[in-house]
Amino acid sequence: MRIGILTGGGDVPGLNPCIKAVVNRVAHEGHQVIGIRRGWAGLLEYNPEDPETGEKCFLPLDPGVVRTIDRTGGTILHTSRTNPGTVKERDIPDFLRDQAHGDPPFDFTPHVLRVLQDQRIDVMIPIGGDDTLSYALRLHKERFPVIAIPKTMDNDVHGTDYCIGFSTAVTRGVQFIHQLRTSTGSHERIAVVELFGRYSGETSLVTAYLAGVDRAVISEVEFDIDRLAKLLLDDKRTSPSNYAMMTISEGAKLSGGEMMMSGEADAYGHKKLGGIGALTGELLKERTGEGIVYQQLAYLMRSGSPDSLDLMVATNYAVMAADLALDGSHGRLVSLRSGTYTSVPISVTKEGVKRVDTDELYDVEQYRPKVRHVTGKPMFLY
Repeated sequence: MRIGILTGGGDVPGLNPCIKAVVNRVAHEGHQVIGIRRGWAGLLEYNPEDPETGEKCFLPLDPGVVRTIDRTGGTILHTSRTNPGTVKERDIPDFLRDQAHGDPPFDFTPHVLRVLQDQRIDVMIPIGGDDTLSYALRLHKERFPVIAIPKTMDNDVHGTDYCIGFSTAVTRGVQFIHQLRTSTGSHERIAVVELFGRYSGETSLVTAYLAGVDRAVISEVEFDIDRLAKLLLDDKRTSPSNYAMMTISEGAKLSGGEMMMSGEADAYGHKKLGGIGALTGELLKERTGEGIVYQQLAYLMRSGSPDSLDLMVATNYAVMAADLALDGSHGRLVSLRSGTYTSVPISVTKEGVKRVDTDELYDVEQYRPKVRHVTGKPMFLY
């Protein structure tokens, strides 16, 4: 069997260990693994009529190649947000331009299927979040065998309780918040820490819950800046060190406002998020007269090596995905459900959305986690 593997979307800690575990699981049984460079872009940009393009699109993987890759973060295969099903005109490879018919965006899935056949790939194992896996679902609908592995710091892929990268992101967030306390407290200010989280505020909520910050604004609930200012002033006055800390998801919205986005939408329709923390800090300073410490953690949450939980899940997801591929299964998403490793139909990724249960876990008036009962809840609360 010849297995293709790729990483798409944002990088997270745990991708390299996942790649390594897939290779090691199948190699000793005589199977081959071919790495697809830069996510789905590797399949889009390969020209079967020009084999030299293969060097920039593919990376043959064996135990020798992957021997030490688990010691670093990121992904040796690189990544992109390319979606071969919705390609903008400027992103069309030159050799495919004569196949672009109609109005953009263009669907080059037939080309991708030809490339998979040309490379004699029997099954694809994509590692990604909602966007990357949405194209994996497209290939499944085209009857190409796919086994998907979920990864995202937001932990918001529907169908699994856990995605690779979430634990490390929360761990880093908690560590940086505690480190930021020293400067914030020394200068007696209010700290605004912006965390990742487009539509799901779980990363911000769980980080705030574990770090014990005063307030946490999440993507699911619009917030009133005047109420937030009053709450933080009260927090600051009652703190023995005369400071206050808050977190905010990058996808959070002011009451009556919209997400703060910039630039052009990517192939999946998403614009770059960021800036709500800086704006919130400015508005808080105007209303409180207090000094503000604004810190956007951003890529610090996704860089570096994985923690032990992400290392374990990444490795086990890889072994499970490889086993499913070798068994001839397809159209599956490896997952953790109720603490057990399992797999579900990949179509489940589009059957719902994962969002914070604000009734159970969030105080919408006080802008803070509200975790009163955990008996019977999943490990990460929802």
